[in-house]
Amino acid sequence: MKENWRFSPIARTNRSITRTFVRSWPNCVPEAVGSTVLCLTARNRTNVGIVTTALLLVLTVTLVACVTTPAAESGEPAAAAGESSATAVEPQKIILMSHDSFEVSRDVVEDFEAAHNARIEFLKAGDAGAALNQAILSKENPLADVFFGVDNTFFSRAIEAEIFEPYGSPQLADIPETLQLDPEQRLLPVDFGDVCLNYDKAWFKDKGLAPPGRLDDLVKEAYAGLTVVQNPATSSPGLAFLMATVAHYGEADYLNFWEQLVANDVLVTDGWEDAYYGQFSRYEGTRPIVVSYASSPPAEVFFAEEPPDDAPTASVIGEESCFRQIEFIGILPGTQNRALAEKLVDFMLGQQFQEDIPLNMFVFPGQSKSTPAGRF
Repeated sequence: MKENWRFSPIARTNRSITRTFVRSWPNCVPEAVGSTVLCLTARNRTNVGIVTTALLLVLTVTLVACVTTPAAESGEPAAAAGESSATAVEPQKIILMSHDSFEVSRDVVEDFEAAHNARIEFLKAGDAGAALNQAILSKENPLADVFFGVDNTFFSRAIEAEIFEPYGSPQLADIPETLQLDPEQRLLPVDFGDVCLNYDKAWFKDKGLAPPGRLDDLVKEAYAGLTVVQNPATSSPGLAFLMATVAHYGEADYLNFWEQLVANDVLVTDGWEDAYYGQFSRYEGTRPIVVSYASSPPAEVFFAEEPPDDAPTASVIGEESCFRQIEFIGILPGTQNRALAEKLVDFMLGQQFQEDIPLNMFVFPGQSKSTPAGRF
């Protein structure tokens, strides 16, 4: 894969790419569905086309509730004279906003809470793009203190919205410079992984059809109606896959690939979980090709009730078919818990949390000193 598409230039170019993508889309009819603007083709309005138009429009996101960050910890009354022990101090609450796929071991959370007399409240707000939209729209009255889950595909949107405060964590000394995309240290890298096509081995074996080996295979007649991808407007894997096609075909030709993919009956879902667990033939769906991660096949083995000798799925990793995704953390503006927010960022960049990442989110830790545990 070309380095100039995998890292910082993506943050500078993805908006112009998606503008071209939408303007050039054949027979595009913008249509609002819920809170997302979809691009439906006149030929087949039951099949959702590419939804990157949402990157160019102001998404209407209804915030059901407005949650303010907790007020600064109030002092407790002084102990009465003669009392033998000090009055206990209530734990300070800090809110961490993230995408739905964020996971961490409970004992790791408890260690942080015990060390800092804190209580972490987790606010999961949809897929990465949807969560970021909520954070941007609530900029004047933030829903949380810290945000995790912006990746390099949504990087420019987050930076331009000015919703993160700079923080030069000392833990950055152990993070490779290739992952540090923000010189002002508003977004700090936590993990990375490769977004790739995955396929269901058993399905292809039963059908006597060779699995796809490259992007070009997806538009062949033999693979019609077999692929499910995610909405690039709301899903970071979906946008990463779009960027992979731009990197592979170039700005001059990637639209031709998408026109052929739509003609070959591609299915677009709002997010990763629906695509993988709802539409992928490995689970409840009928589509044996899905956009996921290079680490998804080992995850299938690890989480199986009876681990198989071989993974039931595999990744398509040839000919620039994958995209390197980096996820970041940042402190939201106006937090009344700035000191504790910095401690939480430090903790998530530190070795204990970093070594907990692989077997919970199945991506690689950003810290160079971390050694992934278990079978990852």
